[in-house]
Amino acid sequence: MALRLIVTFKALPGKGQDFAGAFKGLAEITHKEQGCEQYQLFRALDNPDTLVLLERWTTQVDLDKHLEDMRARGGLPTTPFNAGNPSFEQYQVE
Repeated sequence: MALRLIVTFKALPGKGQDFAGAFKGLAEITHKEQGCEQYQLFRALDNPDTLVLLERWTTQVDLDKHLEDMRARGGLPTTPFNAGNPSFEQYQVE
């Protein structure tokens, strides 16, 4: 059972591009993780300070391991550009 995670970020005003740039290294690391099928960041055309991360993981175990690894890494490189807590939506792929 594959899982889809949709994470919406709000960057500080005028910092969407900086947020996206800081995110690239994290995406490169994550693409190599077991079970990662997609980990791709998008910027909204009508508000470039809104960013959406689409994740797809093969199993819940793979996603849980990814989240554990993220916590172990500590602070994220996007933190200086982040305007608040992201919203998370998780779906089962049918």
